[in-house]
Amino acid sequence: MAEARRHFDIAVIGAGINGAGIARDAALRGLSVIVLEQSDLCSGTSWASSRLIHGGLRYLEYGEIWLVYESLHERRNLRRVAAHLVKPLRICIPIYESAKRGPLLIRLGMIAYDLLSYGKSLPGHEMLNRRRILAEESGLGPDSLRGAARYHDSQVTFAERLVLENLLAARAAGAEIHTYSRVDKITVADAAVYAIAYTDQESAAAAVTASVVVNAAGPWVDSVLGVATKGAPRLIGGTKGSHIIVGRFDGAPGDAIYVEAAADGRPIFIIPWNDLYLIGTTDIRYDGDPGEIRASRQEVDYLLSETNRVFPQAGLGVDDIHFAYAGVRPLPYRKKGPESAITRRHIIKRHRDIGSGLFSIIGGKLTTYRSLAEQTVNRVGKVLRRDLPECRTHDTPLPGGWGLDKSREALTALAILSESGVNRLINIYGGRAIDIVELVRRHSGLAHCIDADRRILAAEVVFAIREEMARTLVDIVYRRMMVGLDADQGRALYDAIATLAAAEFNWDHGQLVSRLDELRAFSDSLRVPG
Repeated sequence: MAEARRHFDIAVIGAGINGAGIARDAALRGLSVIVLEQSDLCSGTSWASSRLIHGGLRYLEYGEIWLVYESLHERRNLRRVAAHLVKPLRICIPIYESAKRGPLLIRLGMIAYDLLSYGKSLPGHEMLNRRRILAEESGLGPDSLRGAARYHDSQVTFAERLVLENLLAARAAGAEIHTYSRVDKITVADAAVYAIAYTDQESAAAAVTASVVVNAAGPWVDSVLGVATKGAPRLIGGTKGSHIIVGRFDGAPGDAIYVEAAADGRPIFIIPWNDLYLIGTTDIRYDGDPGEIRASRQEVDYLLSETNRVFPQAGLGVDDIHFAYAGVRPLPYRKKGPESAITRRHIIKRHRDIGSGLFSIIGGKLTTYRSLAEQTVNRVGKVLRRDLPECRTHDTPLPGGWGLDKSREALTALAILSESGVNRLINIYGGRAIDIVELVRRHSGLAHCIDADRRILAAEVVFAIREEMARTLVDIVYRRMMVGLDADQGRALYDAIATLAAAEFNWDHGQLVSRLDELRAFSDSLRVPG
């Protein structure tokens, strides 16, 4: 007799921010949950974002008042539950004579923004005259500058860690998380979803049954639907967003700059980020393979040109770019119209025509993932005919949100890290850094730093593997330890990290070399050709 397949209340396909948030909410409300992700967590759209937790000021222009209100409300929630990851960010909008949006329109937008974020903990906006903004941001181009507006939003430096902590919380509440597990087929029986077949990282076939399937695969939503049915109408009309990362340049701003591009009127950001500057983004319709997306030279030149226009002393060129990244926004499919006018609201689509219990998530923003998850799980509860408990994610801290002071004291007491090293671990792991301290205390061979500045512990490599579901060197470097997002992409540390990982994974020499080649190839793919 064949072994019975394991059954789950809900199967979530995709481990980006939306899938991770849904898994956490569902598990906290007592549902049995399995997450299936074809690659590593946060390896698609979520990692390629502008890393802002913001209300979406420009959405006011398109009348999306509710989206702005929801975003500002969620910004407050994330500051509460993930204060170690989500930090306040002051943003300045220079106003030039040639801009489509003049001082009056911008001020009206600022007032509306403040009103919609009633009850916020961040300061309100202020308008600055020309003399004051040039005194505070002397690198701005003075020609035709009329003044500026200044306001506050928030930034998540490492979106990867936000996704990870949601998944860790889901796992702690009983969810199963399977990365590197490609969904091959969704079976529908008696007009309802029934089973999911997938192939795991060891190329082994597996299958489970589920009462509800949530397709949160981002730009791969249509591909996932394709393994459930043939001929489903297209849902995703993705647009490409690219960013470049540079170091400090002449005249570089102290605040984030939000400015209207001269070339096409599209707002772009120049943001202090991770001791570097993040510049983006573009918005171009994209129909290619989301897994093969790269920033084009045309996009790079556009971002460089606009930055040099706003900061004339910068003189930035391609050689000044440390790396670049691009992603696909999984927006609703629209045949016509400007990309910027496509709604950024999320859509939770129930596929009654395919099978009861099948949902797809279309669109969404990093900022509003938590409310999207709450709405999704509420709808799942109705399908299951279960009276679910109230959602708790709006006021329950993520795993790293607890015990920050205790973790800082423990890290300092190790007397291994520099002060900047202690700060780095707190900003990445939050209160969970105490678990790394315990690992160091149990294994003296991990009680050393792998860098000359004493910022990075050897124990972090093993911690990423044992506690944070890392399976490859790319996972460890780019989505756990975060050194891959440093100016040099952490290249000086690759050999040391690989040696520690090889001992933990029991790789032989050939496997070690192969894994290092994979890591270097990935890092090279983020470089911009000169």
